[in-house]
Amino acid sequence: MKNNPEEEDDLLNQSLREWRVSAPLPQRFQGHVWARIARAAEKEKNTPWVLFRDWFQLTFSRPAVALAYALVLLLLGSGAGYWQARTKSALIQHSLGSRYVQSVDPYQKTGM
Repeated sequence: MKNNPEEEDDLLNQSLREWRVSAPLPQRFQGHVWARIARAAEKEKNTPWVLFRDWFQLTFSRPAVALAYALVLLLLGSGAGYWQARTKSALIQHSLGSRYVQSVDPYQKTGM
């Protein structure tokens, strides 16, 4: 039968409180750690994704710019949808016209 989990937690907590590290850190340990952090930050700073992210945050942190951008995208999307629908509608209209002419006069060429 296993011990009570609360007793195991108490034993673990007591062991952790009594644990002491006696080994000294290597010389200039903190300096090396900070140098590695600085190198990693500098390496990350020059990636295209980070540059884009920083530009995006800086640009769109202003509500007026963000609203203008959203409106421009909305207008472009609406314009593209309208243009595509107009083109498709013209094709369907031409097809229906050809079918009508062919149904009235089957010998008529449908190459309008």
